[in-house]
Amino acid sequence: MYQVKIVETKQEHDDAFAIRQKVFVEEQGVPLHLECDAEDATATHFIMYDNVEPVGAARLRSIDGTTAKIERVCILQSQRGKKLGALMMKEMEKHAISINKEILKLHAQSYAIPFYEKLGFTVTSPEFMDAGIPHRAMEKKM
Repeated sequence: MYQVKIVETKQEHDDAFAIRQKVFVEEQGVPLHLECDAEDATATHFIMYDNVEPVGAARLRSIDGTTAKIERVCILQSQRGKKLGALMMKEMEKHAISINKEILKLHAQSYAIPFYEKLGFTVTSPEFMDAGIPHRAMEKKM
């Protein structure tokens, strides 16, 4: 059974960062100093467990009074194709609504744009490079 929750303990924090390191640093080649940044200190972090095993992570940052930005959404390679990314996004959206956010923004890796479009996000920028990976800005009004 999969569960998404806001990170509250040191173990949950360590689990979330271990998932991010596996996906972004080891799998995608993002330098660690770019993956872990100053925004981690103030972001709300999310962790997904399959029973007790961590399988996904993400973070949400408040940009201003009505806007939040979803970042670092990742699912372990062995767990992809099970709609877990959509589950993570829905839980993050619920949290954003609970803290009165009206607009969600994100920077999607270009290959993932169809995934985010299915969740109601629209592309708002031309393609740009981030950590050597093509991205596009996207947005969703809640």
